[in-house]
Parts: sequence; C-alpha cells; structure tokens
Amino acid sequence: MSSLNIVILAAGKGTRMYSDKPKVLHALAGKSLVGRVLECAQTLAPQNIIVIYGHGGEAVPAALKNRGAEFALQEPQLGTGHAVQQAMPLLNDESQTLVLYGDVPLIQHSTLHQMRQAGSGLTLLTVNMDNPAGYGRIVRNEQGAVTAIVEQKDATEDQLLIREVNTGILLAPTRDLRRWLAALRTDNAQGEYYLTDIVGMAVADGVAVHTTQPGFDWEVHGVNSKSQLAVLERTWQQVEAQRLLAHGVTLADPARLDVRGTLVCGRDVEIDVGCLFEGAVNLGSNVQIGAYCIIKNANIADGTQVAPYSHIDSSTVGADCRIGPYARIRPGSTLHAEVHVGNFVEIKNSEIDKGSKANHLSYIGDTNIGQRVNIGAGTITCNYDGANKFRTIIEDDVFIGSDTQLVAPVTIAKGSTIGAGSTITRNTPEGELTLSRSKQLSIPGWSRPVKNKPVSS
Repeated sequence: MSSLNIVILAAGKGTRMYSDKPKVLHALAGKSLVGRVLECAQTLAPQNIIVIYGHGGEAVPAALKNRGAEFALQEPQLGTGHAVQQAMPLLNDESQTLVLYGDVPLIQHSTLHQMRQAGSGLTLLTVNMDNPAGYGRIVRNEQGAVTAIVEQKDATEDQLLIREVNTGILLAPTRDLRRWLAALRTDNAQGEYYLTDIVGMAVADGVAVHTTQPGFDWEVHGVNSKSQLAVLERTWQQVEAQRLLAHGVTLADPARLDVRGTLVCGRDVEIDVGCLFEGAVNLGSNVQIGAYCIIKNANIADGTQVAPYSHIDSSTVGADCRIGPYARIRPGSTLHAEVHVGNFVEIKNSEIDKGSKANHLSYIGDTNIGQRVNIGAGTITCNYDGANKFRTIIEDDVFIGSDTQLVAPVTIAKGSTIGAGSTITRNTPEGELTLSRSKQLSIPGWSRPVKNKPVSS
C-alpha cells in the first residue's frame, strides 16, 4: 500500500454558527470538530497531514499546535478545489491523498481504512439519503459506473431524484490529483473551483472510480449550525451509551449521560443519571457513580461508591472508598483503599492513606494523611500564607477534633489527639492530647439586645 497524505479542509467561516470562533474549533463531546478529525487521521499513520485554514486567522493553527500537522492558508476561499490546491506544494506525488473535512467530526478509522482497500484509482465515500437536498448527486451510467458528481444547484430535475450523494471525502493518487486540480474551472452556479469536478476528469482519463459507504450515516454528518452541532452531540452520546451498555455497564438512563473523552469500565459498573465524564476516566469493577457527578481524568478502583453531586478531577481513588455526596476531590489527590470523604469535604493535592476518614465539612489541602486517621467536622488545613503553599503531615492513627485549624507547615505525630476547636501551629508529640483554647467566660447580668419599638407619629 502506497504512502498517504491527508488534507483536512478547515477554512470555512461557519456563518450560521453566529460565532466569532472558527466553526471547526467548536466542541463536540469535549474536543474541537477539527481536533476529532485530526485524531482519526493520525490513526492511519500518514506521511503527513495538511490542515487548510482561512477564516479566524491563526486561531486554527494555534489550537492544533504541536499535534503533528502542517498548515496552509486559503485566502480568499474559492471553493473546495481551491482549498486542496493550497496543500499541493506540501504533498509527495508518489503517494495517495485523502481529503477530509474539519466540520465532519465523527468519521471513523474503519471507514477510512475501507476506502484504502477499495483499489487503485479515485475512491469516493458516498451515502444513500432519503432526503438528499443540498448534496452533490452521484451520477452513474447504465453499467453502474460513476461518471460525475453534480452539485445541487447545477443538477437537472432527473439528477435531483438521485439518492446516492457525495460526502466530499475522497482518496486519489496525488500525481493525478495535482493534474486534475490544475484543470479546474469556475463555470458553475457558485463561481467556485469544485473539487467534485475531478470525477469527470478521472473518467475522461480512464482512471477507475470506486465508491465505498460509511459504517454509520452519522460518520458523515457535517456541522453548519449550532442546531446541527447539538443534534450530532446527542447522536455521539447515544453511540457512547450503547457502547457502554454492550460492555455490561448499567446506565440508569442512556439518554442522560455525557462522555467528553474516554470512559473505560470494569464489570458491574453502575452509573446514575446526569453524570459527566471528561478526559480519560477509568472505573474499576463494581464501582457505583451516583447522580449528577462530574469525573475528569480520574482512576477509580474496584468497589468504590461515589454518591450524588460529587466532583473528582485529575485524581486517583483506591478500592472500596466512599465519596460524597457533594464531595470535591481536586487535582493531584490520591486516596488509598477504604477512605471516606463525606459531604462538603474538599481535598486538594493531598494523599490520604488506607482507612482514613473526613466525613463532614472540611478542607484538606497540600496534606499527607496516614492510615486510620479521623478528621472531625469543620477541620481546615491552612496551607497558604498569601504567597506560598505549605504542607501538613498527619501521621497514622491521629484523631482531629471538630473545628480545628492546622496551620502549615506542621506535623501531627502518630497517635496524636487534637481537641476540638484548636488552632495548631506547632508540631505535636506522638500519642498525646494537644489543644489550644481561650478561656471560657460567662458574663453575669448580660441581656441580649432587642429591637427598638418604632416611635408613633
């Protein structure tokens, strides 16, 4: 199989998006439209990838920087044929060139691989539509061979009845493509250089024209408006939901799930309604995720239960933990096995060892907590002096009473007990009770203030 060039057309303005952002940079399931196309293109291991950009200036190259693509500017935009022409100086003639579209984000590797297997010559990706309005029609002769693609505005009444349409995605020998592009003309309804005109040139040159069809129609759905983007978003989420169901995941409602990245699940995982998974998320076996949780770039081990409305971001949670409800675990945190993090507890950049608990209304930041530690309600690690962060060390078997402030840097030694309401600023001795409290006073004869009665006029 010959080497491969890939050209991604991403220069369109996207007028119907009503946005200052280039159309191809709008997100679908957490990734830009063109970013998704680029990821799929890279699975084919091409010799090079050229992204054609235009509207939005340098925004598209900036968004795709360091992602293995080269860029060519199309200015002005004079049609799809003109767009591909901009890439030709960067392409090797001893190869094939695959043309993709930055606003057709769900094209799959399997479909593109099938195109490469279709044979030598020009290969078109086509699809049959019940309502083909707006698409170029695939014109075939009596023997069924493709003879041309006719755009909607240039089609005859008979041609408008054709249901097989062009998706725009094609694969061609680069040497032939270069010649055909040089011969394009603008004598059409749009006054543009149509890439589709190369089909007639291929037929005239005796080059074989093959067609293949995608595995799923949604692979070739384009985005030209926010409405179309929303429809395609839900389509993709249904694809993700069906994938999870097929692998044994229990979804309370497949219509109320959002995966904006990759979600890998073990056996007997249960996910309640309204959950959002971002980035790379791995759930072990027998994990339960409660309603309306947000989990991003996290690993959650076997048997852990995450109660509703909890957030876990860029962290690792060990086996058989209990998280939430309303817990927030921020980036850089590691929870070992059998840790409990309860309601309205925030953990940031901290490590909590096996069997420790922080069940109520606490902030644990920049802290190392040992095993079997109990953090009382209202405990705060004071880790920031306004300029620098400091760490708190809490060793094994420590008991922290409620409403305690631990002012870092500080070490709470093994087996220590901290009395409720204390502010701890110095290291504590091992195995002893430490507390700090001001003297309690009662004021004899004191009366609570009452409101003054209004003066009548």
